[in-house]
Amino acid sequence: MKAPGDWWKTFFDGLAVEFWQAVIPEEATAEDAAFLWKHLELEAGSRVLDVPCGSGRLTRPLAAGGCAMTGVDISEPSLRAARESGPAGNPHRPIEYRQAEMRDLPWTGEFDAAFCFGNSFGYLDDAGNEEFVRAVSRVLRPGGKFAIDYGQTAESVLPRLAPRQEADLAGFHFAEDTRYDPVSARVENVFTFSRDGKSETRLASQRVYTLSEVLRLFAQNGFEVLRYYGSPREEPFALASHRLLLVAQRRE
Repeated sequence: MKAPGDWWKTFFDGLAVEFWQAVIPEEATAEDAAFLWKHLELEAGSRVLDVPCGSGRLTRPLAAGGCAMTGVDISEPSLRAARESGPAGNPHRPIEYRQAEMRDLPWTGEFDAAFCFGNSFGYLDDAGNEEFVRAVSRVLRPGGKFAIDYGQTAESVLPRLAPRQEADLAGFHFAEDTRYDPVSARVENVFTFSRDGKSETRLASQRVYTLSEVLRLFAQNGFEVLRYYGSPREEPFALASHRLLLVAQRRE
């Protein structure tokens, strides 16, 4: 089965949202938040955009550190989970959550920094991914920083690609059927989430770029890439690195 082009409009609902909330360890969230704090050069009062923010996994700890956080996500169930997780940070500066598609960013020069974490880059087609990078460039002040967490570079995903994976995690049974389409350069997934006798299936698709293509995409759309790593611990990015963590700066 192949996911529709707009699969991301309906994917994040029900068990899919609950699964991702349950399975990511607190230690991993703390590590990601520390990476963002350091490499986005955040401080109390920094205006920061989390897009897409999901259920606010990283929005909340950065708000607790004093940042003025805005989270954008298309999924109402994810945003509801974020709001229900409770307030964080300065009670006089609550987190602003906005339901919108990730390219629908109405601000200009509003933010000191932005990030796209949770392997949420590459959901769109090539034109859409380029439009997203341009939109983030527009909302940042000149010199503002942008970080992405991308697990589907060719260097990362192709060496570990498996047709099927299954696991029992945090009370869920999780199954993933995967294939790579070399013509579209996209990974096509069928995810099945099961818990307490209930099972839900979701289709997903994500563009596979090489690091070289990502660097070119950012350079052509308003950014200077500052650095990139293979983990939040700043390990070098190399073949079979699990993730690409890239930090860029909006050009003056």
